[in-house]
Amino acid sequence: MAHSLSAQKRVRQNAKRRVINRARKSVVKTQIKHLETAINASDTGKARDQLKDLTRKLDQFSTTSTLHKNTAARIKSRMTRRVNALAAKAAD
Repeated sequence: MAHSLSAQKRVRQNAKRRVINRARKSVVKTQIKHLETAINASDTGKARDQLKDLTRKLDQFSTTSTLHKNTAARIKSRMTRRVNALAAKAAD
């Protein structure tokens, strides 16, 4: 247990940040699931919309300490490749 006042405050701050970060990560995971559902259904238009929403959330959360910028970039890159592959497959 923290004894000093500053350590007690840090414990309180960490608890708040943990709740916020978990909620944000949950939002990202939900967005990814929606995108994967659209990709599996071969719905190119919906997949592009979901990718746009996911990109917006990843950019938003990577500016805070929730996600590292490279992690967000990696997720965006992988999902964009999947959507582009779906669009190319639909064009054939």
